[in-house]
Amino acid sequence: MKAHTQYLWFNTKNRQEFINITALVQEELQKSGIKEGLCLVNAMHITSSVFINDDEEGLQGDFSLWLEKLAPYGKDKYKHNLSGEDNGDAHLKRQVMGREVVVAVTSARLDFGPWEQIFYGEFDGQRRKRVLIKIIGE
Repeated sequence: MKAHTQYLWFNTKNRQEFINITALVQEELQKSGIKEGLCLVNAMHITSSVFINDDEEGLQGDFSLWLEKLAPYGKDKYKHNLSGEDNGDAHLKRQVMGREVVVAVTSARLDFGPWEQIFYGEFDGQRRKRVLIKIIGE
């Protein structure tokens, strides 16, 4: 079995953003030479996320509105922020959107269902964060 590891780095312009990283992950899969296996994509920061969904602008806007209703930004809203932080909402948003995805690799391609794409979700941006890509297989 072979393994391939790569890190992607992000420093978003906005506090909250969604970035389609599917092409970057597929590029790493091609570099790996792995034709059959699994691909893990993992947000390595507790206020960001990796998830799979449709790449549709309206849906991304819906995510933003929905997450803000679930966990609105505000320094005085969360016990976590009593420690001097201001990102209690970002921790909760990450919990809802998820930490990682695993995608099957078939014939050297990410084996998706219709419309599926991989996204990096940032909820406390404007600073450097990384995402792990780990591909294993033959």
